[in-house]
Amino acid sequence: MNAHLQPTGSAYFLTQETQQSERHTLSVLVDNEPGILARVVGLFSARGYNIESLTVSETEHDKRLSRITVVVIATPKTLVQIKLQLERLVPVHKVHDLTAEGAYLERELALIKVNGTGDQRAETLRLADAFRAQIVDATVESFVFEVTGKPSKIDSFITLMQPLGLIEVVRTGLAAISRGPEGM
Repeated sequence: MNAHLQPTGSAYFLTQETQQSERHTLSVLVDNEPGILARVVGLFSARGYNIESLTVSETEHDKRLSRITVVVIATPKTLVQIKLQLERLVPVHKVHDLTAEGAYLERELALIKVNGTGDQRAETLRLADAFRAQIVDATVESFVFEVTGKPSKIDSFITLMQPLGLIEVVRTGLAAISRGPEGM
C-alpha cells in the first residue's frame, strides 16, 4: 500500500491527497420537510465549502421526497468529507456523486434578456435560432430568450449576446440524472 494511502485513524485516508480541485455534481434524496434545504446549505456554509449551483424540487409527491442537486468544486479529500457529512443528516436518504459514478445527463435553463433594436435585431434573432433559443417575450426594444442545455451552451450564448446588448440573465441551476435503467 502506498504511504499516502495508509490508515490514519480516519476514513479520509481512502482518498489520495491532491490539491487538484474538480467539479462534481451531487444528487441528494431528502425528505420534503421544512428546514432541510437550510440544513444542507448550512453544512456547506459552516465548513467554508462553496456551492457552484443548487437546485431543489419535490420529485416523489406521494413519498414526500425531494431531490437536491448540488454542484461543487472541491479537492477529492474535501469531496469525501462533504458526502460523509451529507449522509449523516437525518432526513437525507441517499447521496450520489453523479460525476464519479459515470454517465449522467445535466441540463440548465436560462432566461436571457437582450436589446433588440436597429441592425442588431436580426443578428440577435439569427444567433438565437442557431442555439434553439425560444423567444418567450418580445417588444420593439428587447427580447427574452429561453435557452436550455448544458451550462457550456448557455455560457456560449451569453457570450455571443454581450456585444449585441445583453441586459440580464437568470439561470435555474443544474438539473442532473444518471443514465441507465436504475434510479436513485
